[in-house]
Amino acid sequence: MALSPNGAYTAMVTPFLADGSAIDWPAYERLVQLQLDGGVSGLVPCGTTGEAPTLSDAEHRELIARTVRQVNGRASVLAGTGTNSTKKTIEYSKTALDAGADGVMLMMPYYNKPSQEGLLNHVALVAKAVSAPIVLYNIPARSAVDLHVETLLKILDACPNVVGLKDASNGVMYCQELAVRAKDRLFVLSGDDPLTLPMMTVGATGVISVTSNLYPAAVSEIVADALAERWADARAKNLRLFPVHRALFAEPNPQPIKAALALKGMMMPALRPPLLEAGVACRARLSEAMRAFEAA
Repeated sequence: MALSPNGAYTAMVTPFLADGSAIDWPAYERLVQLQLDGGVSGLVPCGTTGEAPTLSDAEHRELIARTVRQVNGRASVLAGTGTNSTKKTIEYSKTALDAGADGVMLMMPYYNKPSQEGLLNHVALVAKAVSAPIVLYNIPARSAVDLHVETLLKILDACPNVVGLKDASNGVMYCQELAVRAKDRLFVLSGDDPLTLPMMTVGATGVISVTSNLYPAAVSEIVADALAERWADARAKNLRLFPVHRALFAEPNPQPIKAALALKGMMMPALRPPLLEAGVACRARLSEAMRAFEAA
C-alpha cells in the first residue's frame, strides 16, 4: 500500500510479558486489530511509543513483519527506523522495507547532537541508501537537536524520497513556516496529540498519535472532520478527548498509554527499564478521564 499523506496514524505500543522478557504477541495482534477496526490510516511500529531503544534487532524485524502481515494492505505501515547511528539507521531501514513496510520514519539523531549540516548529511545518506518514502521526525525535547526549517528545505532539494514530517516541535509555528516555505513539497503530521487540531488548521494533514492506541476511532473521526473542514464537529470531539490526551502525557510516554490499555484489559502494563509502570496517581487520573470520555 502507498504511504498515506493524511489521516490518523497510530504510534504503536509494544506489549511485553509481565516481566518484560519478551513481546506479548497475542496482545500486539489484538492492538493491531483494534486499530484496523477503528479505521486508522496507518500504523507506526518501533517508534518511541513502541520502546524501540529497548528492542533487540530480532524483535524490531519481527514487529514490522507481523504488522505488515496482519494489516495486509488495509492501512499504511510506517516503520520507525531512526537511531543515532547513520549506519544502523540504514540497516534498520533496509530491514523494515524488506519486511514490507510502506515507508520509514527517522527521528533526528539523539544524544550525539549533530550540527544542521550533520543532520542534512545523515538524512541524505539514508535517503540515498533506500528508495522508499521517508518521513522525518523532529522532536527536540527527546533528541536534543532541532531540525531547522532551512535545513529541511535543503533536505527536500537533495532527497526526493523525503515526503513527510512528524512535527513534535511543541507548537504550531514550525508547521506554519513549512506551509509558507515548503508549500506542498511534503506532508506534515502532528506528533503531539493535544496539538493535532490546532496544527491541522494551519496545514497539517493528520497525526501520528499515542491516544489512538486506546481510541483509534475517536482520533480518526477528529482528523477526518478536520480534513473535510467540519471544524465545529472536530472542535467538539477534540474537546471531549482533550482530558484523555493530557492524562496520557502525565508521565513519560509510553508509561500512561500502557497503563490505560491495561485498564481496558488489552495487555500488561509492563515496560522495560529504564521506564517504569505508571504510578497510582497517573492511573487514577487515566481511569477518571477514560470514564468521563466513554460516558460522553
